Amino acid sequence: MSSALVVETREIDPVEDLLAAASPSRPLAWLRRGDGIVAVGEPLRELRAGTTPGGLRSSALATAWRRIASAARIDDPIALPGTGLVAFGALTFDERSDADSVLVIPSEVIGRHGSRFWRTRIRFAGAEDADDDAAEPTTADAVAYGPHWAGTVGPGAQSPQGYQESVRQALGRIAGGELSKVVLARDLTGTIPAGSDLRRLVRALSTGYPDTWVFAVDGLIGASPETLVTVHERTVTARVLAGTAARGADADADTAASAALASSTKDLDEHQYAVQSVLASLRPHTRALAASEQPFLLKLPNLFHLATDVEGELADGGTALDLVGALHPTAAVAGTPTSIAIGVIRELEPFDRGRYAGPVGWVDAAGNGEWAIALRCAQFTVTDDAIAVTAYAGAGIVAGSDPESELLETRVKFRPLVDALA
Repeated sequence: MSSALVVETREIDPVEDLLAAASPSRPLAWLRRGDGIVAVGEPLRELRAGTTPGGLRSSALATAWRRIASAARIDDPIALPGTGLVAFGALTFDERSDADSVLVIPSEVIGRHGSRFWRTRIRFAGAEDADDDAAEPTTADAVAYGPHWAGTVGPGAQSPQGYQESVRQALGRIAGGELSKVVLARDLTGTIPAGSDLRRLVRALSTGYPDTWVFAVDGLIGASPETLVTVHERTVTARVLAGTAARGADADADTAASAALASSTKDLDEHQYAVQSVLASLRPHTRALAASEQPFLLKLPNLFHLATDVEGELADGGTALDLVGALHPTAAVAGTPTSIAIGVIRELEPFDRGRYAGPVGWVDAAGNGEWAIALRCAQFTVTDDAIAVTAYAGAGIVAGSDPESELLETRVKFRPLVDALA
């Protein structure tokens, strides 16, 4: 059997629930507003990258993916985002993380783009062909959802008091001129029953937060509002989020909260750091790069964010994975200057972020892809008698930040996942 891949995509009848075909214990999914891709059954192959001395994990994965994609035989008459050969990916925030960055190549995918649905089969060349009638999904593809379950999480390695102390230390570093911004996170930990159907969590997030990127990759599950980068037919887009306010309890409070955020000097400054970070990273790889002059307010069920959209044209032979490597980590999730901010994060956060705030998304054989920043998420790890959960949330610390207010911001950011777990 050859290691080269044979890929076949065919249009299919509408599928009511893409997630029903995913693995209950190891779902692979990428969904937004009902569109997206979901892996069926077990993965075909995984590419993992640990600590790479002198190099980026994203570069190692990009090189391996190019080799696989160039050797693949792809039959894809549909040519929509997510058709043909694809891999799901989740990369670590920090190159020094003990966690792996990973690309997962599924054996089968079902997908939706608007009114069109498809199924992709991926196999090794020489593997026995499946029966022709297997190309069309049937009710046998759907795996019945397991029982409803609930989980709770509590303080992890970073307590609420410890978080506020870390914010105070960061403010001292900022006042001393060491850096302008640093994003500090805290964690919540807990367990859920062994055998829990994790698709229920994915579905709850997708239903409750349809405008976010809802993802499940190698145990990392979440609903991110922030696009890192999207590449489609050489058009590059990104959405920068920085600056946050909780939604109000009623219409008047909502209006007041949005107005306060839009006029907050502290939040506008934080946002500009993040926008300039993205522009500086993309310029070497793009032409005609442009960003809106003023941020707009992105309204989510529980938060307002300051947001700026960026768009350009790919100027070199790069892929979505190459741009992921160029962009990550942005000031929105690390700080400014980035290298100093990462050092401060290592000192002040008493845990390894793993893939939290790292890139998560998918890439295809042509280098197209959609990647978000893994926010509003948790890592699920199967143990002998339960499934361990670690959730994360962070806030950008700049001059003028208040430790208690930043703690409250993390509580608001935890809410989507905590509510879905419950």
